[in-house]
Amino acid sequence: YIKLLLFLPFLLLANDEDLYKKAELLEQEGKYKEALEIYKEINKKNKNIKVEDSFTTQSEQAKLVRKIKEEQFNNINYIKDPETRETIKQSYIGAFDLHPYKKTYIMPVTYDFKNSEDREQKETQFQFSLEKPLIHNLFNQNEIISFAYTQKSFWQTFKESAPFRENNYEPEFFVNVPIENDYLKSYKISLNHQSNGQGGLLSRSWNRVYLESMLQFDELFVKPKIWYIIPDRNQNDNPNIEDYMGYGELNFIYSYKKHQFDLLLRNNLKSDNKGAIDLTWTFPLPFIENQKNVYGMINYFNGYGNSLIDYDRQVNKIGFGIALTR
Repeated sequence: YIKLLLFLPFLLLANDEDLYKKAELLEQEGKYKEALEIYKEINKKNKNIKVEDSFTTQSEQAKLVRKIKEEQFNNINYIKDPETRETIKQSYIGAFDLHPYKKTYIMPVTYDFKNSEDREQKETQFQFSLEKPLIHNLFNQNEIISFAYTQKSFWQTFKESAPFRENNYEPEFFVNVPIENDYLKSYKISLNHQSNGQGGLLSRSWNRVYLESMLQFDELFVKPKIWYIIPDRNQNDNPNIEDYMGYGELNFIYSYKKHQFDLLLRNNLKSDNKGAIDLTWTFPLPFIENQKNVYGMINYFNGYGNSLIDYDRQVNKIGFGIALTR
């Protein structure tokens, strides 16, 4: 039963049996939306449990939403052909199994402390990122083979014509393998492409194979990442990109209550010491504190590689916005 999956931790604490029985009957009748509202109402009465905690995980909440959509789909006129009906159902419910990957955010205002002639110091920056799992447990390692796509955009909203200064496109194909260890939790191997979609002198692109692992130390997660740049004899977009981006980076993720701090460090490990520091703080917004997955965001970046066009140009900027995933 859905209720056992979603609300067992809560039901152990709740005492309002009449409301619970009413919700149970509604669920048996297929009225999942009405049942959900009653569960929320019961949950509000318990001061020790917050409304958002009525779902043990975001994925469990998604399961209930899918169940509601499936019930709504039953109202659609019957389609005789089963394959056609399944296609319509997939489109109606949106059951494409897409998941957040990297951060999805929008920073309406970012400010670069370094003045440049080819751009305004203030601009808007946003990113969206999705993952599509393709195959699970092909090699009997409980691994997941996935495709992911990330796009980061830099929008000169403070210029008169408000052009997009650059878009960075990053598709990748990877396998993520979980590890049962006190510290090492997983590793990932990825084939990664990144480009800015421009031509001529403004063209930037590179291909990499990278290995990333994830380690846990209580509330702190550490993700070391190393890569090999695949040579491309037919292009000369950024032949010395390794002099600025190096061959790896180190990510630290620390969570405290509803706050999360992400720190990325990158260095070319050469005498000229070129690299980057990227620090992000995401935090709950007081006026929408009960809304899941909407957070305030402050980001500071200093170094090389903030965008592909800037791989060899130092950027020192700060941005303010909203994150939809972490």
